[in-house]
Amino acid sequence: MTHMAPLPDLDAARWDALLARDPAPTCGPFLYAVTSQGVYCRPGCPARAPLRRHVRFYADAPAAEAAGFRACKRCDPRGDRAALHAAAIRAACDLIEASETIPSLATLADRAGYARHHFLRLFREITGVTPRSYAESVRARRLQAALAAGERVAEAVAGAGYGSESRVYEAPGRVLGMTPGAARRGGQGEVIRTATATSALGPLMVGATESGVCFIGFAEDAAALEGDLRRRFPQARVEPAPAALAATIRQVVEFLEEPRAALALPLDLRGTAFQRRVWEALVAIPFGETRTYSQMAEAIGAPRAVRAVARACAQNHVSLAVPCHRVVGKDGDLTGYRWGVPRKRALLAKERAAKA
Repeated sequence: MTHMAPLPDLDAARWDALLARDPAPTCGPFLYAVTSQGVYCRPGCPARAPLRRHVRFYADAPAAEAAGFRACKRCDPRGDRAALHAAAIRAACDLIEASETIPSLATLADRAGYARHHFLRLFREITGVTPRSYAESVRARRLQAALAAGERVAEAVAGAGYGSESRVYEAPGRVLGMTPGAARRGGQGEVIRTATATSALGPLMVGATESGVCFIGFAEDAAALEGDLRRRFPQARVEPAPAALAATIRQVVEFLEEPRAALALPLDLRGTAFQRRVWEALVAIPFGETRTYSQMAEAIGAPRAVRAVARACAQNHVSLAVPCHRVVGKDGDLTGYRWGVPRKRALLAKERAAKA
């Protein structure tokens, strides 16, 4: 069987990606070998760039090894070391989940077999947060589950591993997004004002608390949109307030009709520390541009937390204002979108046209 050489323009794109140390090149995944060293690497390898005449490109590790090259120890192109790291961090997460109190960094690092500073760096790279932040999110999840089940606040706080109720009440927004009492009541006592309108992409609903907009939904009928909102705040009082939210919903309608700039609204964002970091990074994507999930993970300093980034995007309740539609697959594909891929395509096309 005759093997055709790669097209010159593909090799040129791969060379550019190599020089840029691009870990997710637009020309597609590849590996490169250095004939003078006898090794093959990822395009993001931190080693000094080789001379062009010493470089050969391969589609995958088996092809490079069949040509006689060995894996680089610095960038781990086979992923063996990465798999070991991931397993160690998974075990650490399991230990945190199973512990009644927060394990110390020393305990986690010793169990994983790494020095503390190395373990901390790996944990942040893979999960996107520190072990302490991860443990805090586990406690908050336990607390939220207990309160939702109707446990008394004092019992739920103790059972979740908090030393006292004051630790929760000091920063309720950071822990639960609301006070423990409100979480126990499913948002009971909170008032969420809503307004609806017809937009270029179908029915539209905006929900807002006293702090700001907490929900933006579109492309479904009013009952379905209100159902989404009530699942988030099952006991809150939802009140139509078209006059109070007239300016806000008009701003959203105009954005959907003909976007000219990013949608800037006062927001009431409720999520974990990691989710907030992702949402802030989404807001920072320039109008008319897109980013891949891997680029988003890089942007928040957690290059290995691509799946966690994708989950945080999916848990965004204020679409458009926090523009999760600007995140695409690594090959540019329009991956899943809560309001439908056709609407994601339409939004991106309108933004590109407005920027042109």
